[in-house]
Amino acid sequence: MAEIFIALGGNLGDRSAMMASALRRLSKIMEVTNRSEVYETAAKYVTDQPSFLNMVLSGRTDLSPDSLLDSLKMIEIAMGRVEGRRFGPRPIDLDILFYDSMQIETQNLTVPHPRLQERRFVLQPLADIAPELCHPVSGLSVAEMLAALPLDDDVRRV
Repeated sequence: MAEIFIALGGNLGDRSAMMASALRRLSKIMEVTNRSEVYETAAKYVTDQPSFLNMVLSGRTDLSPDSLLDSLKMIEIAMGRVEGRRFGPRPIDLDILFYDSMQIETQNLTVPHPRLQERRFVLQPLADIAPELCHPVSGLSVAEMLAALPLDDDVRRV
């Protein structure tokens, strides 16, 4: 089974209920081994929208990377996600951060997540559960990537 890390986020509807529902659904496609605290974060990239709740899960799965991505997209759709503007508001967003130590670059999937190192809203919860996890490309640990970010991002534990 592969060791995976999944980021969860959302800013529409009852955000806490959405996170709880996503956790239940994810537990059907993966063995959840750890979960971070939940953080509230200001929207990044497109800022004229509500704040997000974010967290990270670690776990194991026997799904291939592509099958895992398909399963995550099906969960998002089942939870009301529709295509909209990039980085816009959404009830739930599920991203594969790491899949073992694999480097994957296809039309549909890039692992490790390509913007991981610039996102405090991902690195802070990831550091809760895996601060020593090393990025297979940069060689930096999660704690090192987090320490390199400016402190101006609005990320706070809920």
